[in-house]
Amino acid sequence: MTSHDSGEPPAWRRATAGAQRWPAAVTIAAVIGVQVLLPDRLVIQPSWLLPGLSALLLLTLVALGPGRAAGDHRHARKVALSLLLVVSAGNAGSAVLLVGHILNGSIGDQAGPLLAAGAGVYLTNVVVFSLWYWEFDRGGPAARAAGTQEYPDLLFPQMTSPGLAPRDWEPAYVDYLYLAFTNATAFSPTDVLPLKPWAKLTMLAQSVVSLVLVVLVVARAVNILH
Repeated sequence: MTSHDSGEPPAWRRATAGAQRWPAAVTIAAVIGVQVLLPDRLVIQPSWLLPGLSALLLLTLVALGPGRAAGDHRHARKVALSLLLVVSAGNAGSAVLLVGHILNGSIGDQAGPLLAAGAGVYLTNVVVFSLWYWEFDRGGPAARAAGTQEYPDLLFPQMTSPGLAPRDWEPAYVDYLYLAFTNATAFSPTDVLPLKPWAKLTMLAQSVVSLVLVVLVVARAVNILH
């Protein structure tokens, strides 16, 4: 019997233990590694500044809230949003520099390094937007754990068809990562629908950035190969 059949609200509409923070933290650590590996001309200078600040904020976030994102974690949320802004700024700078080098023809004459750099910026873009979805859907992970918001910002299939998932299902970070990846590759919503204006505009922005990166990087690589 599902929670819908028993009359009990689904997990995403009632108070729960909250989602684990560690998947998002591990993903951010991987993004910091990608930032370090990017060529110097594709990162904001000095090259150590944003990765170093990201690492410092990540360590602070882990120290403040190493477990589940639930309860009163105002300081942890402030640090998480600061970390997200820094990572976003770093990747936005890399994307702008990459596009600028492609347009003025100064990116080089080797397709392999170009595709590797483009893939790094593209995948980091996916992670950055997955974190935006994770941090703002229904007020963030702690607010979702409290179950105070009646209406969803992002509509997952399990919300409309509770029989497809266990009674205690609620979206975890991997669901937002999948959303960001599919939106970046399809340039449109797939199985997760944006309901609120902020969600629609965020998915729109991600699709535009992904489309520009894919078109310019692939076109430049093909031109180099020929």
